[in-house]
Amino acid sequence: MRRITRIATVGIASAALALSATACGKSSSDESSSSSSSASSDSKGLKAAIAYDIGGRGDQSFNDAAFAGLQKAEKELGAKGAEAEPSDGESDADKVQRLTSLARKGNNPVIGVGFAYAPAIEKVAKQFPKTTFGIIDDTSKTGANIANLVFNEEQGSYLAGVAAAKVSKSHTVGFIGGVEVPLIKKFEAGFVQGVKDTDPKAKVLTQYLTQPPNFDGFSKPDLGKAAAQGQLDKGADVIYSAAGLAGSGAIEATAKAGKWAVGVDSDQYLQKGLDQYKDHILTSVTKDVQGSVFNLIKSVKDGKPQSGEVRVGLAANGVGLADSNPAYKKLADVIAAVEKAKADIVAGKITVKTTP
Repeated sequence: MRRITRIATVGIASAALALSATACGKSSSDESSSSSSSASSDSKGLKAAIAYDIGGRGDQSFNDAAFAGLQKAEKELGAKGAEAEPSDGESDADKVQRLTSLARKGNNPVIGVGFAYAPAIEKVAKQFPKTTFGIIDDTSKTGANIANLVFNEEQGSYLAGVAAAKVSKSHTVGFIGGVEVPLIKKFEAGFVQGVKDTDPKAKVLTQYLTQPPNFDGFSKPDLGKAAAQGQLDKGADVIYSAAGLAGSGAIEATAKAGKWAVGVDSDQYLQKGLDQYKDHILTSVTKDVQGSVFNLIKSVKDGKPQSGEVRVGLAANGVGLADSNPAYKKLADVIAAVEKAKADIVAGKITVKTTP
């Protein structure tokens, strides 16, 4: 796999949390080999590329889930993968240049990880009509060669709210959103509804780390750590973060306080970068970014590329709640409540809100 990038270190408030992210997508002159396979730009066969969202690979969450999908395509489909990293404070023009470079190298599909790529994909997709472009978490820009890979995040977050309310002893839980945008408001809405439906007297503390156009709330763990500490000080004993790499800081603070953290996007209990905190990661709201990336690549390989809205929710296991933590598996009453809520959502008995 080729990684088109310049590696940089992302500092984290505590040296104990050693995570790395990458800085800036570059031209072909800056290409370097990744730990997987490598391929020259003129090699034949299936070539697929992903352009990462804020935080880059190594966020232990959203971007890493997309990377896992690309890895799976390499192993199972024989694809040659390429990756490209974002830079801090970049413009849409930077994203256009990145996607254009990936498409010119013959990658098909080219996948933008995150809604921030929408304007760039709309422009570049018109320039490369024979290339399939995927965008995760956005339906605002469409086209014959654009696949909008989206999820019912609010449904998985509802289940997290049920679990949080069931395990909370203080009847106070927290939600931390990375950036206050409509996508993250879906996470908040589902979580709050799940908490309140389970324990009407429970209090939900909500905080967003940054406001657009400042997207640091997805990339700076120190912001997540400070927000979590503030909620812990107010009595929260379960904290759910939907904040990408910044959520790692919230997990650190929550774990050190001996309280429960709820992860997001990936099963964060299994993430090596969070290994020392995993005993306090009760569960994670997962969304099958890995599967969506893999399925899009496979559809191109099969000659039937996906396009338009490709949405998955609880019914298709596109979102869910992880049970990797053995401590979670021992909570029979919590699991029963979560499973009932899931069944009711799938059956249409519960309609989960998408706005708070």
